Amino acid sequence: MRDRRDTLKNPQQELRIFRVRSLLAALLIVALTGLLMGRLVYLQVVQHEVYSTRSEKNRVRVEPLPPTRGLIQDRNGVLLAENRPTYNLTLTRERVEDLDETLDLLEALLELSEEEAEAFRLRSRQRQRPFQPALLMSDLDEAQIARLAVNRHRLPGIEIEAQLLRYYPDANITAHALGYVGRINAEELKTLDLGRYAGTHFIGKTGVERFYEDVLHGQAGLRKVETNARGRVLRELGRTDPVPGQDLTLTLDMKLQTLAYELLDGRRGSIVAIAPATGEILAMVSAPGFDSNQFVTGIDFASYRALQEDLDLPLFNRAIRGQYPPGSTIKPFLAMAGLAEGVITPDRTINDPGFYQLPNDSRRYRNWLRWGHGRVDMERSIAVSNNTYYYSLAHDLGIDRLHDQMSGFGFGQRVGHDVFGESAALMPSRDWKRGRFGQPWYPGETLSVGIGQGYWQVTPLQLATATAVLANRGEWVKPRLASRIGDEIVELDLPATPPDLKIENDQWWDRIFSGMEKVLTGHEGTARRTGVELEYRMGGKSGTAQVFSLGQDQRYNAEELAERLRDHALFMAFAPLEDPQIAVSVIVENAGGGSTHAAHLARAMTDAWLLEEEEVDVEELREALEHDTGTVAGN
Repeated sequence: MRDRRDTLKNPQQELRIFRVRSLLAALLIVALTGLLMGRLVYLQVVQHEVYSTRSEKNRVRVEPLPPTRGLIQDRNGVLLAENRPTYNLTLTRERVEDLDETLDLLEALLELSEEEAEAFRLRSRQRQRPFQPALLMSDLDEAQIARLAVNRHRLPGIEIEAQLLRYYPDANITAHALGYVGRINAEELKTLDLGRYAGTHFIGKTGVERFYEDVLHGQAGLRKVETNARGRVLRELGRTDPVPGQDLTLTLDMKLQTLAYELLDGRRGSIVAIAPATGEILAMVSAPGFDSNQFVTGIDFASYRALQEDLDLPLFNRAIRGQYPPGSTIKPFLAMAGLAEGVITPDRTINDPGFYQLPNDSRRYRNWLRWGHGRVDMERSIAVSNNTYYYSLAHDLGIDRLHDQMSGFGFGQRVGHDVFGESAALMPSRDWKRGRFGQPWYPGETLSVGIGQGYWQVTPLQLATATAVLANRGEWVKPRLASRIGDEIVELDLPATPPDLKIENDQWWDRIFSGMEKVLTGHEGTARRTGVELEYRMGGKSGTAQVFSLGQDQRYNAEELAERLRDHALFMAFAPLEDPQIAVSVIVENAGGGSTHAAHLARAMTDAWLLEEEEVDVEELREALEHDTGTVAGN
């Protein structure tokens, strides 16, 4: 029995087992305690800086402070571009837990249409640093702000921020000259200084806003704020104030700009006015205009499509990008070229039978007056706009000298100093045609260029600039839109200004001006009705630009043509002759003869500038244009 009990219970063995297990347990506890202590040492000592920084980030947030964009005003201090307070919706991706869920909720709260929702999602995924806020929506209304505020706890990373938004008081009138700002897109983000543009959602897209972006934008600042667990700001810990953009004073005169827009009366066209002595652009209008405020916050698809599909092309800046045959407006410039090259003298005459023929060529290049003007000298050729005289002059000059002389006036070049998006248009040459068409230049093409037709294309700004150079007797002053940047005056001596033009006898300028004055006051002048009761001496030249070419024996009849196939009306002028204060170019598309439709508008512009005490009666002028239909074809 005893042996059996010993087998069932062995205290010594159990004691040994207990001791071993106790020792293993103690060792395990020591090991785990050591591991825990080691981990604590690692976290508290080795990784102290890392977790301290993370903890601070949970409590302190750095927010960018966008700068206030500089204001734009006209020469008299009238605000053309200002900033108004608005509320924007922004998203910071690193603070958003579920982007798609958040966007679904936002779309429901903001009651977005399908198109708006699609644009909304595109903006949310715009390439941006995850810790910087991305603009989702601008100019929130009170109802939207209220719904977002109530649901703030469901929208981490979504903020409503108060900001100043660009606003154009006279958007339709200044849209093309000023341009507009818009949301920064993905392509622009690749090239921008993200530090300078931190917190900024808008950038200049066109016009003055684009050209002077660096001046107007300013420098972003930042602030450190303490927040609670929900991201609500508790207090500000420090700040670096943003540097506001500089204000910009333009050379534009808003009264003259508005008048030019009203004179065009919704018709397609452009009016540009320049002060010859300084190059200041006093007015630069392209009609029809558009509401540039729509582009600031993001124009909706339907409105943008309507603007794009409008046959009148309101988005197209005719003043600097419209390209038109200059017609007879270039005859004073050709006269100057003939004098400079010694091809003509002021008293040289030709006999005009109503046409011109090249040697050994049976084709007749006709004058607009089919029976001709008889004996014609330089002054009379300008006054009556005689084509035959300029066919002959162009042939004697040749296309090479003609091209070089006209290039000296700025034709075929970008002439403006700070005019963004300007076209160079086209001053044709022998080399240009060979490069463009692989063909030689023909003498008949020189004759077409000699009356401002054929390949020759000008912009309204180029024509006004050339007129200013003519008024200055060949002295170049580069056109500009800015007169003052902040407190700094923009100097007249601008870079890349072309050289002055010279002729042998300074009195020859007077002879050219005399011919231009007779356009308005002479008994044969093509725009003599416009010059009635002028209170100052004015020189001008009408022009009619063909939209399509007529055959050898075809005659132009506007009444038989569709409106958009009718000739363009042009007029260039400057005044007063003895001390030019304003140079103007007018182009009215498909209006017929420049001697009527465009000349009256140029006269109204010079009246408004020179006779400051008088107001131009636009309604009376419209009535006069309706009754004065006596245009002369080809002029």
